[in-house]
Amino acid sequence: MQKASITGWGKYLPDKVLTNEDLEEMVDTSDEWIKSRTGIKQRYIAAKNQTTGDLAYHASQKALAKADLKAENLDMIIVATVTPDMPFPATSCILEDRLGAANAATFDLEAGCSGFVYGLSVASQFIETGMYDNILVVGAETLSKIMDWEDRNTCVLFGDGAGAAVVQSVDHGGFMSFDLGSDGSGGDSLYMPGGGSLHPATEKTVKDRLHYIKMEGNQVFKFAVKRMSQSSIDVVNKAGYEPENVDLFIPHQANTRIINSAAKRLNLEDDEVYMNLPEYGNTSSASVPIAMAEARNKGLIKNGDKIVLVAFGAGLTWASAFLEWNEEGK
Repeated sequence: MQKASITGWGKYLPDKVLTNEDLEEMVDTSDEWIKSRTGIKQRYIAAKNQTTGDLAYHASQKALAKADLKAENLDMIIVATVTPDMPFPATSCILEDRLGAANAATFDLEAGCSGFVYGLSVASQFIETGMYDNILVVGAETLSKIMDWEDRNTCVLFGDGAGAAVVQSVDHGGFMSFDLGSDGSGGDSLYMPGGGSLHPATEKTVKDRLHYIKMEGNQVFKFAVKRMSQSSIDVVNKAGYEPENVDLFIPHQANTRIINSAAKRLNLEDDEVYMNLPEYGNTSSASVPIAMAEARNKGLIKNGDKIVLVAFGAGLTWASAFLEWNEEGK
């Protein structure tokens, strides 16, 4: 079987910045409280007329340019998101049309903040079996659209953004292992109750604020600390390596304490862990691809480096990928 690797990358953030000081004017919170508990200083917020598909489009254009690939040559587009433009058609279909990727099969993937890494695992299988040659994987979110701006426990955490990656076949390196999992018993610790078949949209569901993110922070924190570090160790071991072989650890950007706990368990130094949480907040499925693109653009990733991508999210889910970076496609 041939190998699959990331050969193009891109990120996109909206123009509007919402700082902790701005939030102090909106809810009962403070910059010190937010930073001490999460590490977040600011986040980007989409304009009222900006959709998840809009953010995905701009990130995708950058990824295609890096891979020197025309949209018409894409075989598949996978969009990971919990904030699609609409329930249907899939945001991936909207993106396919806007990019001009007329030859691509498309679908959306919903695994919470783990969605992008899940998407990479799917794309990798299609490439490795030889069924497809060029796949675009996108993580994009406009979480501000489903944020309860009266709930100080959640509105301080999240931001909007998009990241994208082109996955193609390579002669060597690329993805070496994946580790995916879920624990549905924790589904009620991070969810949005309204809008589905359980609670279809009605005047009452809107009045009861069911169309916003609900989260039990302590439960999610405990789950994340355990699963993100264990999945990172497992995915490295699956490939026959040890944590000390990791050159760069790129985790889901949700909380500095969670990231630091995972890095400590992996015995990683600060310069081996990429963190941009203070600037962006938690962008869900866009978190890992934004961080990955940023790290590569800064020259922190080079061919041959061993990289771990790991995330956890609603479901509850977790996902990690271990790859030897090789952006030189066949």
